[in-house]
Amino acid sequence: MSATLADRIDELLPQTQCRQCGYAGCRPYAEAVAAGRAGINQCPPGGDETIRELAAVTGRAVVPLAPEFGVARPPLTAVIDEAVCIGCTLCIRACPVDAIAGAAKLMHTVITAECTGCELCIPPCPVDCITMVETVPALPRRERAALARRRHLARTTRLEREKARREAKGAASRGAAAERRKRETIERIVAQARQRLRLRS
Repeated sequence: MSATLADRIDELLPQTQCRQCGYAGCRPYAEAVAAGRAGINQCPPGGDETIRELAAVTGRAVVPLAPEFGVARPPLTAVIDEAVCIGCTLCIRACPVDAIAGAAKLMHTVITAECTGCELCIPPCPVDCITMVETVPALPRRERAALARRRHLARTTRLEREKARREAKGAASRGAAAERRKRETIERIVAQARQRLRLRS
């Protein structure tokens, strides 16, 4: 199957899933660019290099990064001050690529090689124990993006699977409750009928 324009655009994006472009992630932004609803200059993590690549694939003119979406910076990685972390898990839930390890009420840590530098973990942290530091990536740009895309898709699939399980469990629980109410109603009707028969005899 041939790649759509949105697919080709998505392949060029850094896959940080940072939402700085104004969309919920790299794929929604790619679809908006392909549809002409978004500019090719809304991705700060991609910087000028990504703008040039998007211009080539879309046939649009190269333009500067739009400042209202942020500024281009070197690759960043989140670092958690483990002595301050309270184990609230809010950063884990915010991370779009499951790059934070930890559990409730236990210390969390960032898996550096998998962090995209999106900064989405910072706002929910109640104790401000997360900072961003410049990093020298271990992988080339395209390989980093491919890894981040795979991890984001894996996380999305996992969350959808967990949601389906919760909904199925809820439906089963509601079904059991409905069956119990039905049985109780029948038992009550039968008991009332027996009572009427006793009163007649």
